[in-house]
Amino acid sequence: MRNLIDLSEKKILVVGASSGIGKQTAILLSQVGAQLILVARREEKLKETYQTLEGKGHSFYSADINEIDRIESLIKKIVEEQGKLDGMVYAAGIGTSVPLIQFSPDKVQKIFDTNFFGFMETVRQVSRRGRFNEKMRIVGISSIASLVGDKAHTVYSASKAAMDGAVRCMAKELADKGICINTVAPAMTETEMYFRYLGKYGTDSESNMDLLKRQYLGIAKTEDIANAIVFLLSPAARFITGVTLPVDGGTTSS
Repeated sequence: MRNLIDLSEKKILVVGASSGIGKQTAILLSQVGAQLILVARREEKLKETYQTLEGKGHSFYSADINEIDRIESLIKKIVEEQGKLDGMVYAAGIGTSVPLIQFSPDKVQKIFDTNFFGFMETVRQVSRRGRFNEKMRIVGISSIASLVGDKAHTVYSASKAAMDGAVRCMAKELADKGICINTVAPAMTETEMYFRYLGKYGTDSESNMDLLKRQYLGIAKTEDIANAIVFLLSPAARFITGVTLPVDGGTTSS
């Protein structure tokens, strides 16, 4: 049987690679032969990810994706130094809960800057002429919160729903360039966000038990989400674009 996923020598940019799903995705991509270009704000954590990668030819850039006006120069520098891109993963995100009573434009702006505007601008820049190779693949990490409502998640859910809606439109524009773009929508995953959740409510709390009833396959591991992302970056997914793929342990069916 042929190797279904082989990304040997493909240059793939991972934004938000310092921890969680972004880190695990970078590690898995290196295991299937890709050359990684890592971007994140926390340089020490970024170096930790870099040191865990297999293979050669990897690089990293410390940058704050919230600084939207600097994304253009960042991508330009990356392409000039590393060459044209074959893929991009946008794993940067803020999962802050904001109850409606605490709503303020400043809080909304901060979450949207990372979860949506940073994503849009990064896609815009990597898809410019001369910055990508034929058959480029782009994957953004959304959330099952874009499809399933919950208390205090209004802003977060809206930012992820905006990402999913934008991808459906961008897919049609980018198809003219031979680029496919999709999102994955993880349910609760073993990341810092989940451990903060446990710290607040407790493993045996009613809230956590309710979560496990909805997400009846259990809490996802970062590998579960990374597997789906790497598949969407591979030639095996060449006929998939403009979709949001739930990786949710059954949440949307419960």
